[in-house]
Amino acid sequence: MSMEERTMQRIVDIIGIPLDLGQSLRGVDLGPGALRYAGLSARLEELGCTVHDLGNLQVPVRDALRGERSSHYLPTMVKVCAKAYDAARQAVGKGHVPLFLGGDHSLAIGTIGGVTHERPAGVVWIDAHGDFNTSETSQTGNIHGMPLALLLGHGQPELADLGRPGPKLTARDVVMIGVRNLDPAERRLLIESGVTVYSMRDIDERGMGAVAADALKKLAHHDRLHVSLDIDAVDPRFSPGAGTLVPGGLTYREAQLLMEIIADDRRLASVDLVEINPILDERNRTAEMAVDLAASLFGQRIL
Repeated sequence: MSMEERTMQRIVDIIGIPLDLGQSLRGVDLGPGALRYAGLSARLEELGCTVHDLGNLQVPVRDALRGERSSHYLPTMVKVCAKAYDAARQAVGKGHVPLFLGGDHSLAIGTIGGVTHERPAGVVWIDAHGDFNTSETSQTGNIHGMPLALLLGHGQPELADLGRPGPKLTARDVVMIGVRNLDPAERRLLIESGVTVYSMRDIDERGMGAVAADALKKLAHHDRLHVSLDIDAVDPRFSPGAGTLVPGGLTYREAQLLMEIIADDRRLASVDLVEINPILDERNRTAEMAVDLAASLFGQRIL
């Protein structure tokens, strides 16, 4: 199979979402620029993709939203996620593959909502964390720890009903890979949800190849896949610029293998690439790794 056949002549819409309102650390809003600086567009074009960089969605500066601090910036989060929802819906409607550059992971409330507006998609959620808190279970109140729960209909109605009323996903639509850090109440809620979770123990015991193959079988009833990649899924040795570092994560090669297996599956339809914080990084090393992973996801192979 040629490289062009593997990429299927895809048109990729790059959409930056410099959102840093969902968490406490500053700097993750610079992630889209870091990924562009690391050569993302050129790498995808080398793989035969037609790339349209649509720039960034407008996100207000946090310092201008002091009146929203007590609500964890909920009003503005709703507005930004609604923009992301519309951008995702438009890209998918044109038959393009939207590639969303974060920004914190709360943007997925909008992106996945928009991607699934017309018809469902399977979601591969790759993350060190569960992102399954609600405002009642969260120890911090930060919304970037809640997006997956909100997409399944748990949490603030302003976000859970964004774009269209009710859940955007069911438990059968999601597999989680790389999880290793859960809050106690979040853990209970996630178990009760029925979502399939492949923790780092599963990967250690079974190997990434077996876990990835099994995960894709779980989503066999979907003809489209959305990959939501939080870069903190990768071990801090390889991703020092992740927003929330948790030791014991995926190795660089495990992460690449996962991307390659998803690419071989040929159902990739949309992507989130989130939580890259250049302020914490070492000479843009994390963004460069993320570009390598994106290239593997879009069809780059060793042979």
